[in-house]
Amino acid sequence: MTETQAAVLAAGPGKTYATPCAAFAAARAGDTVEIEGANTYSGNVCYIAASNLTIRGVRGRPKIDAAGQNAQGKAVWVIGGSNVIVDNVEIYGAKVPDHNGAAFRIEGTNFTLRNSFIHDNENGILCGANANSNIVLENNDFGHNGDGSGQTHNVYIGAIASLVFRYNYSHDAVVGHNLKSRALVNTVVYNRFSTLGPTEQGTTAAGRPSYEMDLPNGGTAYVIGNVIQQPAAYENSTLLSYGAEASAGAADALYVVNNTFINDGANAVFINVNSRITKPAHIQNNLFAGRGVLTNQASATLQTNYKADQVAFVNRAEYDLHPLTNPQITGAGSEPIVPPTGVALRPVMEYKHTASSSPRPVAVKLDIGAYQSGSTTVTLLPAGSRKP
Repeated sequence: MTETQAAVLAAGPGKTYATPCAAFAAARAGDTVEIEGANTYSGNVCYIAASNLTIRGVRGRPKIDAAGQNAQGKAVWVIGGSNVIVDNVEIYGAKVPDHNGAAFRIEGTNFTLRNSFIHDNENGILCGANANSNIVLENNDFGHNGDGSGQTHNVYIGAIASLVFRYNYSHDAVVGHNLKSRALVNTVVYNRFSTLGPTEQGTTAAGRPSYEMDLPNGGTAYVIGNVIQQPAAYENSTLLSYGAEASAGAADALYVVNNTFINDGANAVFINVNSRITKPAHIQNNLFAGRGVLTNQASATLQTNYKADQVAFVNRAEYDLHPLTNPQITGAGSEPIVPPTGVALRPVMEYKHTASSSPRPVAVKLDIGAYQSGSTTVTLLPAGSRKP
């Protein structure tokens, strides 16, 4: 069978294949596996060998419960094939003897995950080094992953070519980071990174993260339009860490544009650039709310940012982080620079809770922060949870 003769394989009760893993074993390059939603597949763990495979939940979101099982001592699903796309699944419960069990262990080249809920695993996603690989993660809820050691995370991406991380809700990591990526190029846009407060309820239990975002190998990073919030209780006072372990040399370039940073703790370094990084970070149009140092890099280029210990938002409890009218914020932004790469830094979207997005209103003058006047955000939580 050629990829032009690709098949659709149905998995679930009463279907050709009783379980997802049975369908994966039969799949060939180019096939699509459709998993019946409104079902829980307990202990359905496996290695997925086929390349150019699309996996998607249909008629609801299927739940994959590790239930004490693992594939190859690594994960619930080990992705061995290349160019695999996974859409609309829920995976939880990954644990292995080495304490780094993942929902997904990525071993192939190129991977996309969208519209999924990945929670309560030792790692959400674990991806090793692959200089030819590009990963896209969009519209996902990553929550409460980690084994408590600080070495496991909601999302861990090794030294790959590029990561696109957009429209995700990554939150409540258990001592680890909400996002850690060693990719040479990171595009982190229109996401929410946060942790539940003591009285809040959400899609998972509360965590206690270290960094909200860790880009330890430097490289080129576009951080645009995100909400990055640190709780009052944390493992590390840094919100965004860059270059903590290595430099990519000439490829180093950090652009932080139109984000809303919130620190609920006693102190913080909002943007921590390691001293091994010699190129100045470009930090523009960001809103910094809470105590702390904006950045520790003395050479950083700072342009039309706003920082205050207290910032009044429209309805923070409902995740509406539009600032109340303030002439130092509203229309106070400047047109983002054009970097040598030519990548547009002007925000065109906004994060919408939960794990969604909406267009950012077009304005002659940009507001400072992740939200533009005249736009709205909506809190949508899954059934069975309530708004904080």
